Amino acid sequence: MTLNLPEEYHSSLKQSFFNILAFFLERENIESKYIRCLLKWGLQLDLNKEDLVLSNMDSSQLSFSEPNEKIESLYHLVYLIYLDHLVEDVELEVAMLYGERLGFSPNIINDLVKEIAEKITDKDHSYDLKTAIREFIRKYPK
Repeated sequence: MTLNLPEEYHSSLKQSFFNILAFFLERENIESKYIRCLLKWGLQLDLNKEDLVLSNMDSSQLSFSEPNEKIESLYHLVYLIYLDHLVEDVELEVAMLYGERLGFSPNIINDLVKEIAEKITDKDHSYDLKTAIREFIRKYPK
């Protein structure tokens, strides 16, 4: 799969992916279904050896860091889910776990993924996912 994304955005998306990966790797136990999900996303992002070296994957230095832009991280997470235009149960589980770590309630994550799924299924190619997430989050009290 080749993503037609500007390099700056593709790089930012990869950084978010590695942060999600680090979050799961820091857990005491990680279920194989989560590993498969993360590997699938890595393949869809066209990760290569250079990406792994740049992210310190060849060392034990990969660690989760609290994102400055949590909305952007949430956007990237939802974007990863929709790379193949399918929403799998395990992807929703990953979204719930990571979204909660970012400070979002499970209800917000669940509702957000459902709302976006409806928009994407409508094949509205003008749909701006990032704006939709910002508007969606504004509806919920902090």
